[in-house]
Amino acid sequence: MELTWWGTAGFRIRTGTDVFLIDPYLTRNPAARPVQPLKSADVAEAGAIFLTHGHFDHILDAPAIASRTGARVYTDPVAAQSLIRMGLAADRIETVTEDGRTFDFGAFQAQAHFSLHVRFDTPLVIRTLARSLTRIRRLTRMLKDYPCGQVLSWRFLVEGRAVHHFGSAGSTPDELLQLARRPTDVLLAPLQGHSRITAIALEYVRALRPRIVIPHHHDDFYPTISQMVDPGPFAAQAPMASPGTQVLVPEMNQPLIL
Repeated sequence: MELTWWGTAGFRIRTGTDVFLIDPYLTRNPAARPVQPLKSADVAEAGAIFLTHGHFDHILDAPAIASRTGARVYTDPVAAQSLIRMGLAADRIETVTEDGRTFDFGAFQAQAHFSLHVRFDTPLVIRTLARSLTRIRRLTRMLKDYPCGQVLSWRFLVEGRAVHHFGSAGSTPDELLQLARRPTDVLLAPLQGHSRITAIALEYVRALRPRIVIPHHHDDFYPTISQMVDPGPFAAQAPMASPGTQVLVPEMNQPLIL
């Protein structure tokens, strides 16, 4: 299995000759760090695209990539409406309305689980607004144009291993308890959206006890709305939260072979 982080919550996963994408957002503004040189036009192959929710930094490039590659997009009905408004044909979209729905692609399986978006805490909101005073109108428009919808986490069975991707870290203890009933080999854990995001992400590690955890969404993908999150404290503490768990901090566009 080859796994490549594209920044934010975006991943490209290859198994054999099959390629699928998760939240493939590539668009950046000039101040973004690290720089993402890839554009949607550079994506040449994908059989399926899985979206976790409808915010712009998860779905903005999905219509162009789906149109270019012929991929079907799997998402919730709210994000589906955004994709249609953006020009993607409705018959290219598979909407998920049932918790636990499974899709079998032969080389891999994908199962959707209802989840929640992380709640932005007051200190984070104040800091973000302070940085974005000159862009309040644009920020408000983006929030309106790209509503969240039903958040999905995606569990993939690939080459005999369970890979669980979360696009946002709002899961309840009950949700994590349910998911922990099955083993997780690779956890893709987001580090964005809360002043205590490291502590929140560590709760995922404690609950799921993955063999490998890969932090993501810690990049400063769209200044001034976003911020850089240092994955170092999470990487240092995750093995203490779950002894035996290996942490792999990815570099953008650099494949990991698992």
